[in-house]
Amino acid sequence: MNAEKIRCLIIGSGPAGYTAAIYTSRANLNPVLYEGIEPGGQLTTTTEVENFPGYPEGTTGQAMMEDMRKQALRFGAEIRTGIVTEVDLKQRPFHITVDGQKEIEADSLIVATGASARFLGLESEQRFRGMGVSGCATCDGFFYRRKDVAVVGGGDTACEEASYLASICRKVYMIVRKDYLRASKAMQKRVTTTDNIDILFGYNTDEVLGDENGVTGVRLRRNDGTTRTIDISGFFLAIGHHPNTELFKGQLELDDEGYIKTIPGTSKTNIDGVFAAGDVQDPNYRQAITAAGSGCIAALDCERFLLL
Repeated sequence: MNAEKIRCLIIGSGPAGYTAAIYTSRANLNPVLYEGIEPGGQLTTTTEVENFPGYPEGTTGQAMMEDMRKQALRFGAEIRTGIVTEVDLKQRPFHITVDGQKEIEADSLIVATGASARFLGLESEQRFRGMGVSGCATCDGFFYRRKDVAVVGGGDTACEEASYLASICRKVYMIVRKDYLRASKAMQKRVTTTDNIDILFGYNTDEVLGDENGVTGVRLRRNDGTTRTIDISGFFLAIGHHPNTELFKGQLELDDEGYIKTIPGTSKTNIDGVFAAGDVQDPNYRQAITAAGSGCIAALDCERFLLL
């Protein structure tokens, strides 16, 4: 079977992927976007979005992604359901396999596969995801202002999240399974000297508690087997993110955590014609607005590459 030839292929359908599709379609690059396993990306699991410019009354993550999708379609992008299962970037055109069977030859590739927050693996955690359980304090913390919340983790990210939440919430519990913090000395000092942060050492999360309105508490299990329940409204995971880069290992240059490395100030990877945008190459900010901005950068870099 002959492979389909595509000028610009976009993998991923979050803010980065859709923005790249908007820009490349307006540049007449005839982009084809595959939405992947989670159409709309992580943002579709977020209920309220109040910090994205252009939505003065706020919106939902699902509605925002639908708006971006419609905008890309309006300019002529072709958006398809399907999962890219194999990539061969050794030579151009790049060889792509979708759903294990459809073959594509792409002149250029924009990778916007995102990163997934690491969760504990509890059934109750998944049940209340988007209803009090979150992997991003800066995204969702505002909805829990003047309430009690908990942050899971003991590294720099957890301390940063706890410090941010402490500035808007009544009380912040840090749930740390070890008897010490792994964070830098500066971050340790920040959380240990903040009055409304209570660090609970030696605890694991046993179950997230809640009702039809969302999270109401969490049951903790100490290392000696004893349990404790605390009342909270928000439960924030800060145990890291996992970039969705398994497809590209051994081909694209990745950092120690698996994020795609790009040339600073660009979306360019170590392979000419392959560009990366959004959380898949951003371990630091992980915001919808920064992902969308990097999607624009990738589209412009791609357009210039194809015009050479």
